[in-house]
Amino acid sequence: MKIVVIQGPNLNMLGIREKSIYGPMKLEDIHSQMRTFAEQNKLEIEFFQSNLEGEIVDRIQECLGDADGIIINPAAYTHTSIAIRDALSAVQIPAIEVHLSNIHQREEFRHKSMTAPVCAGQIVGMGPFGYHLAMIGMVQILSEINAMKQAKKAKIQTQETGSNNS
Repeated sequence: MKIVVIQGPNLNMLGIREKSIYGPMKLEDIHSQMRTFAEQNKLEIEFFQSNLEGEIVDRIQECLGDADGIIINPAAYTHTSIAIRDALSAVQIPAIEVHLSNIHQREEFRHKSMTAPVCAGQIVGMGPFGYHLAMIGMVQILSEINAMKQAKKAKIQTQETGSNNS
């Protein structure tokens, strides 16, 4: 299973910008922890960060046929980007939206997420641990999808076997 982690604008500044809101941990440290979890769970993981909306849209589209799940922090684009929302919807890959801060406790304009309605779930306000929770959630989602595929395959095989015996 392959998970692509997509980070939006200004997340490359973690550990420097607004530590009282985002904490002291750098993006590389968060990714290192996620990489460790992925290795322990035999997952392939890839990281991407951009400050540019179009590059984020391109990376989401590149996940089609290449990734099983997306963990995304669209950052400021969460509240404004119909393009990112449409890309997530188009690829139909399970996605989990993550925010370090609780967007619902912040400025009014941050309360609405354009992207959350097309994601399997949203994790907010848990700091860097939110990414760990997203990894656990994604493993569960992908396991359920694989179990449903296996059950469907077994049902088809049973039906074919039954019709061959007739």
